Amino acid sequence: MDLVGPSGKVVLSTSETTVDLLTLASEVAVLVKDAVVPARTYDQLRMVITGGYVDAGGAIYASSPTYPGLPPEAVVTGPLRMPSFGQSGLKVILPGGLTIGTDAKVLVLDFDVSQSFGHAAGNSVAWVMHPVVKASEVTMTGSIEVTLALGPEVSLPAEVSLADFRAAVVPVAGGDETVVALADRGDGTFGASFRFLSPGDYSVTFLAPDAVAALATDPPVPAIVAVASGTSVTAPFLLTSVTAQGP
Repeated sequence: MDLVGPSGKVVLSTSETTVDLLTLASEVAVLVKDAVVPARTYDQLRMVITGGYVDAGGAIYASSPTYPGLPPEAVVTGPLRMPSFGQSGLKVILPGGLTIGTDAKVLVLDFDVSQSFGHAAGNSVAWVMHPVVKASEVTMTGSIEVTLALGPEVSLPAEVSLADFRAAVVPVAGGDETVVALADRGDGTFGASFRFLSPGDYSVTFLAPDAVAALATDPPVPAIVAVASGTSVTAPFLLTSVTAQGP
């Protein structure tokens, strides 16, 4: 399965998956999981179909008499023709295109499938497959870029730097907390990247080293940051005060 756009092709998966197309008329099937999608624009999804069969009122047409997906003891009436599906693949047009603003992962691709999957090929004992598949919803992960800068009149305890602080992100709706150490960005700020987050609201805060008893930031933490599908959000903070641990 590939995503295709002006910049070329991105392979989402090479694993073989067997799908009952009829079920996709009313259900959602997760076909790709944890595939990293680079930030760019895409206009097609292509699925290479290596085999299949159609049951037309009890008459079974298959891409091969030995197709492994056939029901037990099935008797094949004739061949199922799938023009170019094994080479260029079944093309699914993404309406309006799909623009990804940050490296993301596909969560779920929901299909609306036509009930007409093929037709008899004239007087020949064959069936031609032409499924109509439309992408109706694509949900992508997003990311948060958290940065922390030292305020102009703020002093840190001896032997403490912003690299000793950590950023923490947790979904507001519930879920596991993710903690990442801050790293020097080379521009006077220290930051942490939280990638592949499901769309939604996240609470962002900072964890101080043991030498720090309390801290304050602008904006105050915990702060709520909204992550949209396929986007990267920058959340800048300024450290406005630090209280050192007592002796």
